[in-house]
Amino acid sequence: MKIAAAQLTCVPADVTANVAAAADLAAAAREQGAGLVVFPELTLTGYELDALVADPGLWLADADDARLDPLRSAGIATAVNVALRTAGPLPALATLVHDADGAHVTTYAKQHLYRHERGVFAPGTTDGRFTLGGIRFSLGICYDNHFPDLAARAAADGCRVHLASSLYGTGDGVRERTTIHPGIAGAHGLYVALANHVGPAGPWTGCGGAAVWAPDGSLVAEGDDRTPSVVTAVIEA
Repeated sequence: MKIAAAQLTCVPADVTANVAAAADLAAAAREQGAGLVVFPELTLTGYELDALVADPGLWLADADDARLDPLRSAGIATAVNVALRTAGPLPALATLVHDADGAHVTTYAKQHLYRHERGVFAPGTTDGRFTLGGIRFSLGICYDNHFPDLAARAAADGCRVHLASSLYGTGDGVRERTTIHPGIAGAHGLYVALANHVGPAGPWTGCGGAAVWAPDGSLVAEGDDRTPSVVTAVIEA
C-alpha cells in the first residue's frame, strides 16, 4: 500500500479555503497511487487558537460535517485534524479518518495538549487506531509523539504505521522534526508518516519537511521547506 503525507499553508480561520486546498493535495496523492493521505495539525483552520476560542462556528459538528464533503469525496482515505465539537464546553483537537468512499473510520482526540492548548481543547483519553487495506495504523497529534508510550502501545497492538499530524516550526522545530519521528520508527519498528505546516502557521512558521521514515528509522521520502505538496512511500504489509 502506498501512503502520502501532506504539507500545506493554511488560510487563517477559513475552513472552506483549507478544505479546498486539502482536497487538491488529496487528489494529487491519489494520482500518485496513494491509498491514504495524512494532513497536519488543525488543517481546516490553521493553528489559530484565538480564532477557535472566539468562534465556535469553526469547530466541526461531527465526522459527517458537510464542510468536509470535498475532502471525503476525493477518492482516497484521509486523516485530517480539526477542532471537533464535544459534549462539553471545549472542542477536541481531533483527527478524523475517512476511507476512500468517504465513510467515517475512526476519530482520535489529542491526549497530550501542548501548553497554551490547555484550556482551549478537551484532552482525549483513548488511543486512535484503525485498519485499512490489511495494514494497522496508529494516530498521534504533534506533542503526542513526544511521549514514547503512545507508539509503544501501538506497536504492541500490531500497528505497522504511525500517522503524525503536526506543526513543527523553523528553529527548534527543525531539530525536533528530524529526531522525534525517526526515533519512533527505529525504537518501535513502525513506519512513521509526518504531516506538517509549511509557511505561516499561527505564531510560528511551519518548516515543511513532510516525510515518511521506515521501521529502521531511515528516511524514505521528504518534502521541501517551502512548497505545499505531498510525499509518498510504499508500506510493506
